[in-house]
Amino acid sequence: MRMYHRCCLQLFLPESGYKRCLYYCNRAKRQAVAQSPLSLRFFSSDGLISQSMVKQNSMKVVGQTYDCDEYTNVTPKILSKVGCNLHNRPHHPLWLIKERIKTHFYSVYTGRHGNPLFSVFDNLNPIVTVEQNFDSLLIPKDHPSRNKGDNYYLNQNTMLRAHTSAHQTELIRSGLDAFLAVGDVYRRDEIDACHYPVFHQMEGVRLFSNHELFARVTNGEELSLFEKRGRRSPQKQEAHTLEAVKLLEFNLKQTLTRLVRHLFGAELEIRWVECYFPFTHPSFEMEVLFQGRWLEVLGCGVMEQEIVQSAGAKDKVGWAFGLGLERLAMVLYDIPDIRIFWSEDERFLKQFHLPSIEHPVNFQVLSKFPPLLNDISFWLPTKGYTDNDFFDLVRSIGGDLVEKVDLVDKFTHPK
Repeated sequence: MRMYHRCCLQLFLPESGYKRCLYYCNRAKRQAVAQSPLSLRFFSSDGLISQSMVKQNSMKVVGQTYDCDEYTNVTPKILSKVGCNLHNRPHHPLWLIKERIKTHFYSVYTGRHGNPLFSVFDNLNPIVTVEQNFDSLLIPKDHPSRNKGDNYYLNQNTMLRAHTSAHQTELIRSGLDAFLAVGDVYRRDEIDACHYPVFHQMEGVRLFSNHELFARVTNGEELSLFEKRGRRSPQKQEAHTLEAVKLLEFNLKQTLTRLVRHLFGAELEIRWVECYFPFTHPSFEMEVLFQGRWLEVLGCGVMEQEIVQSAGAKDKVGWAFGLGLERLAMVLYDIPDIRIFWSEDERFLKQFHLPSIEHPVNFQVLSKFPPLLNDISFWLPTKGYTDNDFFDLVRSIGGDLVEKVDLVDKFTHPK
């Protein structure tokens, strides 16, 4: 048995809507008590709706039909977010962040004739295969990141992408050496002000040939990207020379330092932390000192050569990074809660109608109502339960009115 504590913060509702919500909550409680213990009820923001459990054999998402199986765990609430593409809505804060990053890369990194070096893809289909999301990135079959408890599966072969890295191989295979991929990603997660099951990422990839990497190095023509019978170490992969890795690492860190200082200011303090990702080695996380505390803003590293080769670029090496647009926007615009990005309230949206994408924003919080606290307790099934199952249920019933869910107590009967 578990007992959860739920905090609902009325951020945007006018007073009439707030009171109506309270009315429906109280009515739902009265009606729920009157129901048989075995009856099933679904709640929505429009009141109490009685529905029967119907097992579906297929579902239609973005115009495509997918068969359901024992892996299917995506909810109607999550499917309603597919295709919203907040990062492509003009004047939305996520759009502003995307445009600022895109403009920076377009202006700083250009080809021989002045054309942008990086291509930008911001409308890729969020429905991908398991092979795209995991196998193509060398994520082992038994890796915990594949768990149903952490991902949204349409069926055992198809899912909502958990990261924009799922498109790396297809874009490299199309012949691209430098690109940014932007889109919505989906992960089953806890409920609080910093987590949401849908958020937005930007993936960056840059590949180099032998000539491109060593062109500015003295006697660079004598250096090579690869070595035979090399050994893997904390500093490099077995296929790479140490010279190639050090140049890649320098170029990657220089590129990302320029970017975050463009966003946060030239005096920003930055530090690099070594970490582990299955698809890069060596790997790093960047942290920035903002308002007195260190914040992790992105992960990056030298791409695993097996990924590059399997995508058809066997004579090149590269780096990749991934950053969260919500994290950047919350810091830059002082937005306190990740759910606010999904608001349709004009009082929120009009704050981001700016003269230019570089114009500063002083975000104003909208709510005048205090939080409402509710407790709920229930018996757990004997097997197959995860906390994320409950969080999905809360989101399906309470929507974005639910600000935070905390586990406050556990009880196990002694027998």
